[in-house]
Amino acid sequence: MFTNSKKLIFVAIILFIFGIGAYFFLQKSSSAIPDGNNESMVQQDGVKDDENIANSRYFEYSKSAFESASAKRRVLFFYASWCPTCRPADASFKAGANEIPEDIVVIRVNYNDPETDNAEKELARKYGITYQHTFVQIDSAGNEVTKWNGGQMSELLTNSK
Repeated sequence: MFTNSKKLIFVAIILFIFGIGAYFFLQKSSSAIPDGNNESMVQQDGVKDDENIANSRYFEYSKSAFESASAKRRVLFFYASWCPTCRPADASFKAGANEIPEDIVVIRVNYNDPETDNAEKELARKYGITYQHTFVQIDSAGNEVTKWNGGQMSELLTNSK
């Protein structure tokens, strides 16, 4: 039969396996942008709905949405799905999208994670981004107005010009 130490090791292994499974489940579910009170940003077929994005104050980067928001003050939020400080900031912007001033849009740009595409990598290079959870406000021509690291809604309201 099992000795007490073997039972303890067996229970520890089972708990470890369940812990890893729960971690990956939570990671996958936290990376999706929920509809919540905000307008839907993705249609059923996975294509971004630019009309709804144009009316939103917080959305994921796409070239067309980025360009269609050029009349507003654009703040690029360089986000990584694995970043422990980016996820709370993302949740803050989702929950408080209506608190973002109407003339500002926050655009979540994937940075150095599996979802990052070439256009997002180019934006990071253009604005000299060296790590995630960095914000860059740009003007209508795409020139940097201001840049800061870290924060959530209150820092956005304080730092945007």
